[in-house]
Parts: sequence; C-alpha cells; structure tokens
Amino acid sequence: MKKKESKRHKAIAPLADPLKVYEVAEAVAIIKKSATAKFDESVDMSVNLSKKPVQAEQQIRTTVALPKGSGKKVRVIVFVKGPKEKDATEAGADFVGSDELIEKIKGGWMDFDVAIATPDMMKDVGKLGKILGTKGLMPNPKSGTVTPDVAKAVKDFKSGKVEYRSNKEGVVHVLVGKASFSEADITENVEHFIRTFLKLPALATKGQYVKSMYISTSMGVGLSLNFKKYL
Repeated sequence: MKKKESKRHKAIAPLADPLKVYEVAEAVAIIKKSATAKFDESVDMSVNLSKKPVQAEQQIRTTVALPKGSGKKVRVIVFVKGPKEKDATEAGADFVGSDELIEKIKGGWMDFDVAIATPDMMKDVGKLGKILGTKGLMPNPKSGTVTPDVAKAVKDFKSGKVEYRSNKEGVVHVLVGKASFSEADITENVEHFIRTFLKLPALATKGQYVKSMYISTSMGVGLSLNFKKYL
C-alpha cells in the first residue's frame, strides 16, 4: 500500500531539485524554507563515503567544534576522581562521579548525551562497554572524551563541539545547527564542517574518498552539496 503523502511534504517537495548539486548558501536558504514543522528542526549533514570502512584506518570517529554552536542542549557526565571532580563541576558538567556513577548507569540510567572520562578511570568505565558502546557513548581518545583536562572537554561540548562517526555502510551523520539559526550562521557551520572533514586522515587511505554530501532538516528536503570546491 502506497504511503499517503502529507500536505506539508507536498508543499516543500518542489523546493528541491533531486538532480541538482547546490552551493552551500543556496541550499541553506532552501532548507530553512522547508523547515515548516511545529518544532525547531535540526540541520543535519550526511556524508557518503566511497567504501564501507572495513580497515581501522578507514573508520571515522572524531569531533568538530562548530563556530556558531549546535543549538542543542548537551547533557555531559564526567567519570573522574579526586580534585578534578570540582574542575568538571565548575566547567558545567551535569553529573560528575566515579564508582557511584558507574553503578547508576548499570542500573539503567542514561539521561546524558556525552560521557567524558579521565584516562585513569577507563579501567572501571570499560565495564560499561556493552551499555555505552552500543549507544555510541563510550569515552574515546579519538573523540576527545578521554582526557586529563576534563574542564576543557566539558566546556567544548557544552559550547558546540559535536561528535560524529562513520557507520558500517560508510555514511557519516552530523548535526550542524538548528533551523532557527540565521542562514549566515548555518552556512558558516556547514562550510567549517566540510573543510574540517575533507582533511581527515581517513580520507588519505587508499581508495577512500567522499562520494557525496547532503544537507537537510529533521522533516525537510535533502539537498546535494557542492563539496568539491572546498577540496
């Protein structure tokens, strides 16, 4: 049975040309017009890689500090012991702790978006591998979430640093803002992400390159971007 198309989707569909590759600023103007949902839609980027990242050096897991922020309220927890607990708390962490925090998560609590840990805590945090790993929340040095400088890490993620990774199909998804942002701010975030992404070491791996990049809002149209001009 064919799925019924909503009036809202019928109204925004003509805004996008599926055969066209758009310049960033032009695409941003269109997706803002298409963001007609009753909530502040996220602006997302999708990157299609040429190969499924089988080899370790082809896999991508890193972060980008968006110059205009992500627009998302990020809940950060920190696994830490000793004097640095105060540093993490003063930096704005939502929850700070060690053994008691680990036990809380074992009990089913998952009310957070980013988990940060000091290197000395990873032996204990590793016990949460099955819980945090499946949700992509396990602290990792590649994403800057395993660090002795927990205060800086907390401030970075609270101010607009976002993590992204490649999935098994060779696709990367990343949040680059909110539909309520100005066109200029979204454009700046998108261009910064593209430039940063194209410099990743994983793209220097033999045979691995970017096939396409798309931008869309949560409920809006998806547009192909001209990323090659940033190479």
